[in-house]
Amino acid sequence: MRDELLSPEPTPDEAELEVGEMRTGSDIIGEEGGLRPRHLDDFVGQRELKEHLGIILEAARRREQAVDHLLFAGPPGLGKTTLAGIVAAELQVALHITSGPALDRAGDLAAILTRLGEGDVLFIDEIHRLSRNVEEVLYPAMEDFQLDIVLGKGPAARSIRLDLPRFTLVGATTRTGLITGPLRDRFGLVARLDYYDADELQSIVSRAAGILGIGIDDGGASEIARRARGTPRIANRLLRRVRDFAEVRSDGQIDEATANEGLAVFGVDDLGLDKVDRAVLSNLCQKFGGGPVGLGTLAISIGEAEETVEDVYEPFLIQQGLLMRTPRGRVATPAAWAHLGMIAPASAPLTADPSRGLFES
Repeated sequence: MRDELLSPEPTPDEAELEVGEMRTGSDIIGEEGGLRPRHLDDFVGQRELKEHLGIILEAARRREQAVDHLLFAGPPGLGKTTLAGIVAAELQVALHITSGPALDRAGDLAAILTRLGEGDVLFIDEIHRLSRNVEEVLYPAMEDFQLDIVLGKGPAARSIRLDLPRFTLVGATTRTGLITGPLRDRFGLVARLDYYDADELQSIVSRAAGILGIGIDDGGASEIARRARGTPRIANRLLRRVRDFAEVRSDGQIDEATANEGLAVFGVDDLGLDKVDRAVLSNLCQKFGGGPVGLGTLAISIGEAEETVEDVYEPFLIQQGLLMRTPRGRVATPAAWAHLGMIAPASAPLTADPSRGLFES
């Protein structure tokens, strides 16, 4: 670390980080148009996690101490950032936000840690992408609330230790397996967020519609929720697009028929598949006879990067029973052929229950 960490004047990089990354919970709420719940009671879904958080937060309030460090894992859009804001709001402390890729140097993290107040919440998104040097600085900060700074270089170098206020680190990750064991073990609670069922998403859509002043009935909310892939972020995005359709092509009110028409216009089908999802399936079935076909070949055929196909599109197709990963390559299931309105060849692989959806057990 550098001597300038002790200077009250931030460097240009640090000043930019302070303005762009360190924001309070109320700032985050405002950016989302008030759609993010601010209190645990308003948060829909994740029942077990809500119970655990409720106990932890109440215990911290009674002891008048900072909450233990928390790690939230799960796919994007399930509410990890929202839960970090709820933790800060429930304890009435400031929320500071940054991300793993933004912390290139140990000095970047040190600059943030030295600006934290007593009990504040530091949220690091994509924490699995922290560099090793930054991660090592984080260990004593999490465990002992101390920060080691090395001044000078070579034989003249000396180390000083600064005391930090007791804070709560909330980490979020979409890939738990990439977090090192020493970092993961320093969190007091490691929780995984699950996909939401249709009823929970319908409640989320209805709540968001009320906040945005959108007229919607149960049928319209249910139709949007059913196609939202179990993800609140997608549900809110579809609600906005259907609202636009209803205002331009209808009377502004969303019922089941309007939701169906609006989602069709924006390319979202009955299963929640979009244009690229259908391109993956149609190319696999029409061009390659249902497979098996390699990931690289399939990605080139639809004009997407391999990582995008593997990380963004394939998981939902696999969950829906439309696609299989095999040692020889990707294979379309009979359910994929049926969804495209095509007849599967006799050689198509069978699944235990091709008709089973994401939310059915």
